[in-house]
Amino acid sequence: MTEPPPATLFRRWYHSFEEDAGSSIVYRPQGFPLPRARGRAGLEFRPDGTVVDWQIGPGDAGRPVEGRWLLEGPGRLRLALPSGGRDRIVELIAVEDDVLRLREVGPA
Repeated sequence: MTEPPPATLFRRWYHSFEEDAGSSIVYRPQGFPLPRARGRAGLEFRPDGTVVDWQIGPGDAGRPVEGRWLLEGPGRLRLALPSGGRDRIVELIAVEDDVLRLREVGPA
């Protein structure tokens, strides 16, 4: 992937674990009406190359872990989270206005 990811990627996404299927991990954009849950993990991609891994923290509140996203290959991003997150490589399956589908393809 030599071109940047689509602009629709750059926002905060919440894990919609109810929709996960097989190796596909589903995220919905902030503001999407998700069912109530005891905390939701999420990812926030920014155009400047930063990523925030929103982890479930104490009291089910979001705990931000900042890092960088890097182009790894065609349709793939490396998420480098040196301050307490889990580094990994993800494949972008679908990036649309109302859904982000990823597949983890390996540790970073």
